Amino acid sequence: MKRFELERDKAGFLFIDIQDKLLAAIFNKDDVLKNNIILAKASEIMGMKNVITLQYPKGLGPMNAEIRKPLGDSIELEKSYFSCMKDENFKAEFEKQGIKQVIITGIETHICVFQTARDMIEAGYEVFIVSDAVGSRAKLNYKNALKNLRELGCVITTTETVLFDLLKKAGSDEFKKVQNLIK
Repeated sequence: MKRFELERDKAGFLFIDIQDKLLAAIFNKDDVLKNNIILAKASEIMGMKNVITLQYPKGLGPMNAEIRKPLGDSIELEKSYFSCMKDENFKAEFEKQGIKQVIITGIETHICVFQTARDMIEAGYEVFIVSDAVGSRAKLNYKNALKNLRELGCVITTTETVLFDLLKKAGSDEFKKVQNLIK
């Protein structure tokens, strides 16, 4: 596997805790919402594997509906640990998906995203953090987390970089549909 290159047959999205009650407090919430909607719709177009997590949904509610809708019958897992990888049910379900390259989006960058990515790197996954689709309440926490994630070995990327790396070439109907999402 080439580092920094996404391969569709090995890649999948992990949408972490994008719940409206959490999203409301995020400093870059508009970008996080916009880019996660784009990624969810593009994932549907490309037939990607997706896993969704929800942090304590009884109190924090469901995933944002605009992001959730295009994800259809994707696996949705409740959690209480900050790191998804500390949850045995998550680990078992995620492993069944056969995802080796994990494209992580969600909130908060310095808590659940950071701890999950750290533990996934430790477990041997190749981790891509979509920097314009993750967020924190405070900008300092967000920036520090991205710096630490890079040092851990995560690929720090953006929505458009992920999409075009997964597409590989122009000209297909799939390309046109995805391109229309970002125009």
